[in-house]
Amino acid sequence: MTFRKTLVLALALSAAAAAQAGPSCTEEPTSKWLTAEQMSEKFRAQGYVDDVRKLHVSKGKCWEIYGHDKAGKAVEVYFHPITGAIVQENRKD
Repeated sequence: MTFRKTLVLALALSAAAAAQAGPSCTEEPTSKWLTAEQMSEKFRAQGYVDDVRKLHVSKGKCWEIYGHDKAGKAVEVYFHPITGAIVQENRKD
């Protein structure tokens, strides 16, 4: 394989990996974070359906919640663990 093809392949793979990675939220200690229950309440209060499928801390130290929006579309939402603000939302079709 030529150098150029190797470089193009490496760039494509790193772009794909970056697209899969979630956001980075904080380095603050978890003692300052909203609780899982508080995050579930915020999720519902922001208009998402009351069906939190999975709630966990992402690699980027965000609250990551899977559920559905008002239209019934599956969503993956990253919240800042201290403010509860949406950092990123991914809708699944």
